[in-house]
Amino acid sequence: MVDSFARFDTRLGPCALAWNERGITAVLLPDKSPAALVRRVRERREGAVERAPDARATAAIDAMRALIDHGAGDLSGIALDLRGVPPFHQRVYDAARAIAPGETLTYGALAEKLERKGASRAVGQAMQKNPFPIVVPCHRVLAADRKLGGFSAEGGVVTKLRMLVRERDAMLARKSPVELGYDPKAAIEHLKSSDRKLRSLIERVGPFALRLDPTPTVFAAVAQAIAYQQLTGRAAETIFTRVCALFPFDVEGPSPALVARTSDDKLRAAGLSTAKTAAIKDLAKKCVEGSVPSLSVLSKLSDDEVIERLTAVRGVGRWTVEMLLVFRLGRGDVLPVDDYGVKKGFARTFGGELPSKAVMIERATRWAPYRSVASWYLWRANELDDAAPAV
Repeated sequence: MVDSFARFDTRLGPCALAWNERGITAVLLPDKSPAALVRRVRERREGAVERAPDARATAAIDAMRALIDHGAGDLSGIALDLRGVPPFHQRVYDAARAIAPGETLTYGALAEKLERKGASRAVGQAMQKNPFPIVVPCHRVLAADRKLGGFSAEGGVVTKLRMLVRERDAMLARKSPVELGYDPKAAIEHLKSSDRKLRSLIERVGPFALRLDPTPTVFAAVAQAIAYQQLTGRAAETIFTRVCALFPFDVEGPSPALVARTSDDKLRAAGLSTAKTAAIKDLAKKCVEGSVPSLSVLSKLSDDEVIERLTAVRGVGRWTVEMLLVFRLGRGDVLPVDDYGVKKGFARTFGGELPSKAVMIERATRWAPYRSVASWYLWRANELDDAAPAV
């Protein structure tokens, strides 16, 4: 029986799936190049032929992509061809598939579930030889003391932690969903009735679809924002994930106390610049001292109070806090007048050159108390094919 295989893109990079009539025979995470990925498929499944995925393979790919990209996907129904897999490894893989997204177990704890206390080394070896990563979620199995341990996929523990962080965020969104602090329907009605040109933009863009990003702590959100400053998303994600990988994995990420005690050299070795290292260390110090409040306290403060508290942190400016207010806390009346995308969208919508702060603030008085929603539409204006201003 000759296997088929197909490649598919994910946020981690190109992956591959091999299958036959019995089920999935191999899952391969990204390699150094597309050619290396294909070569590795054929090393694992001799004679495999690249084909368009059939219905079962398509369903498996869709579920895997949802999990890899968004941290939420049901892979429990994917059938595996386990021929050639040792019986003990099959038991380990069955137990690992029962670990829910957002949760983790150590090798020792997984061994105990199999009633094989003391067999953590054997469990680790089974994970290392796992032919079905992601479907058999070996990334959710940690070393002793909840340290990340190893990961054989391209990118190593950074890839493993990326998966865990996305699953953690998706779990947080399910268990404690962050809600908008305003009614989007009322906001749209107000904006359309108060500004004719903005109404035209809203009708061209379509439904309001802002998605809030969950965060376990203020420290996690602001530290990530600092790491992402002036970098592309992929490069920043890699660096910040390396920083998180310095610490034992916890559902809330590295604690301020741990980061405060970490040497600057260690943080810089993960890819942070000297300035960003100093900023994150200052954030950690202020979180430990309490001058940066917890998420529950911060959520009760006014926008101006949040900005005042967080801009006291080294390297954190008003724009960074405004992004947190809009996309993390769901505040409805934020106008980021220094944001280039908002200014460019303003010019495209209302005509003229990039506006001054005064011009934007004056026009936006009619949008209150829903300036965050108006700003979201101005960002979207830059994605429209037609560059002409709204009429």
